[in-house]
Amino acid sequence: MKKILLTLLCLSVIGCSKPSEPEKTVDVLLIGGGIMSASLGTYLNELEPGWSIDIYERLDKVAEESSNAWNNAGTGHSAFCELNYTSEGADGKIDISKAVGVNEQFEISKQFWAYQVEQNVLSNPKSFINNVPHMSFVWGDKNVEFLKKRHEALQHSSLFRGMEYSEDHEQIKKWVPIVMEGRAADQKIAATRMPIGTDVNFGEITRQLIASLTKHDNVKLHVQHEVRDIVRNADNTWTVVVADLANKGVESSIKAKFVFIGAGGGALKLLQKSGIPEADGYAGFPVGGQFLMTDNQDIVARHKAKLYGKASVGAPPMSVPHLDTRVIDGKEVLLFGPFATFSTKFLKNGSLLDMFAALTTHNIMPMTHAGIDNIDLSTYLMGQLMLSFDDRMAALREYFPNAKNEDWKLLQAGQRVQVIKKDPEHGGILQFGTEVVAAQDGTIAALLGASPGASTAAPIMLTVLEKTFKDRIKTPEWQAKLKEIVPTYGQKLNNNLELTNKTREWSSSRLNLLYVPVLPEEAAAVQAEPAL
Repeated sequence: MKKILLTLLCLSVIGCSKPSEPEKTVDVLLIGGGIMSASLGTYLNELEPGWSIDIYERLDKVAEESSNAWNNAGTGHSAFCELNYTSEGADGKIDISKAVGVNEQFEISKQFWAYQVEQNVLSNPKSFINNVPHMSFVWGDKNVEFLKKRHEALQHSSLFRGMEYSEDHEQIKKWVPIVMEGRAADQKIAATRMPIGTDVNFGEITRQLIASLTKHDNVKLHVQHEVRDIVRNADNTWTVVVADLANKGVESSIKAKFVFIGAGGGALKLLQKSGIPEADGYAGFPVGGQFLMTDNQDIVARHKAKLYGKASVGAPPMSVPHLDTRVIDGKEVLLFGPFATFSTKFLKNGSLLDMFAALTTHNIMPMTHAGIDNIDLSTYLMGQLMLSFDDRMAALREYFPNAKNEDWKLLQAGQRVQVIKKDPEHGGILQFGTEVVAAQDGTIAALLGASPGASTAAPIMLTVLEKTFKDRIKTPEWQAKLKEIVPTYGQKLNNNLELTNKTREWSSSRLNLLYVPVLPEEAAAVQAEPAL
């Protein structure tokens, strides 16, 4: 009723034109040209090669927002180095359950990419994934104690065996020379290192997946097309109104049987336009980021690691400081950061009105309650916004003591929109991570949120399939195909040594990655004993 009244008002008062009747019908309409749409489109094209798929991207190229290599850290998130995935309880015990879950998810992503290499959908794995050891690095008695306990706890999971731990300055210097040069010899430090960590160019994966998809006659890519409205039809299909930005914004309508909103920060507003009750109560809080970058190859050559530290109080998970080796378009650089920024934009190429336009009567109170409960985050963001270049360099020198200002420059990364949702106890909570929101009938779904994001695109899109194609996913045909694409689909690797080794060997061989067999716990403990 609201949309009908608005349309009548528009026609009578403003004199604007009514969107045309749908010009065509498609089976699947994907909104956004990032890694999420690319991954879901690839799954669906392999499961149902006869289905028609349309992809709509607002910019003139795919993978230019969150998936772009310069807009994210490129970490293959597997919880090897990210300390925020292993929380310490009041009793001092380390909870590794989230770390295990994240690692399981990334193993699915590697299998998905390996299968695509096998099918010649993806090519030249070195162009999008490379081994870069994942390290955690801390200083001070309390933090060293935490890291030691974390390492010990992770050894109870087979997924993390082979992780090295050291408090020895000379050993750590062998791993990451620039981190130790100029450091006080009496500083209490500790580090862990996992050699099978990865750096990933998610933009390159996206470009290759979509390029392969569009070779098929049933898949069409439309760049410079902005989705303006999503309206449910009487037959539970959807009419999607799209503006051609390269043609004076001329609007057209497409009828779709299934719609996926994978538009990054833009997903929330489009989900709200759908009017599905499942979207009620969701709001978004935008957080941007900046990185210091050097391409000085003398420096780059002496740091081969993604080295993560501990987050500041109140910092969101994606703001954990890290000094990263990146491989982007064949060139190695180092990034340090991120430094949080704030803008009311939901996209890097968005509008300053984005946050306000997403406010509704359903989400204003959850957003208010979440704000009250996250004063630490507000304080942290204000502090970050006041940092000068010298302040940022001072933060870098905690990890690279001899860093020189002239070797580094500041880059603006992408925008992330954290999920705020209703909560019966708190009224509203700020939720880190991603969330799939789908209509009960499975005809429309959206992905909200951020980190670990792109690393888990393949398992997240499996969740979308399970929520939206509940009947088809149970069929023998879909089950067989999914187990071909992801051999461990429906199984857990954790503490299954045989399956873990078989899976990692299979995916690593196809992705040209280092393979290190997982040892039984007893053998791993013996191997970890110091030499006499």
